[in-house]
Amino acid sequence: MDWLISLAPVLGPLFGAMGVLGGAWMVHRRESRKNRNDERTAQATSYVASVQTVTDGFTQLLEQQRMTNSQTLERVATLETKQTELERKVEVLQEEQRQWRRWKAAAVDYIHQLRARLAKLQGGPPPAPPREIAEDIDDNAT
Repeated sequence: MDWLISLAPVLGPLFGAMGVLGGAWMVHRRESRKNRNDERTAQATSYVASVQTVTDGFTQLLEQQRMTNSQTLERVATLETKQTELERKVEVLQEEQRQWRRWKAAAVDYIHQLRARLAKLQGGPPPAPPREIAEDIDDNAT
């Protein structure tokens, strides 16, 4: 046992150094684990942030597409309404045109009858029609 006591000045600092090295190794191990965990947490946070950014981007795109679709539907509805109104107006104008054509045909026929009676009464040719209606009242058309 004396030999052990005689080694105490050597063993004391040696065990002290081993304790310090062991403590330093444990602190190093704890810091390494903490750094790895922090790195993993940072990577996970970065991944979550990137996924959130992509999700937000797609959400914005979908909202823009929905808005564009609703605007397009509104425009189409407006155009269809205008087209329907124009079709009604065209139908009205076509009917008016048919009425004017019927009126013109009846008026030209009436004018021909009047000219024929006038020619019989006067015994000569009827007077020449005015320039504006001369094309419509052609003696050869009767």
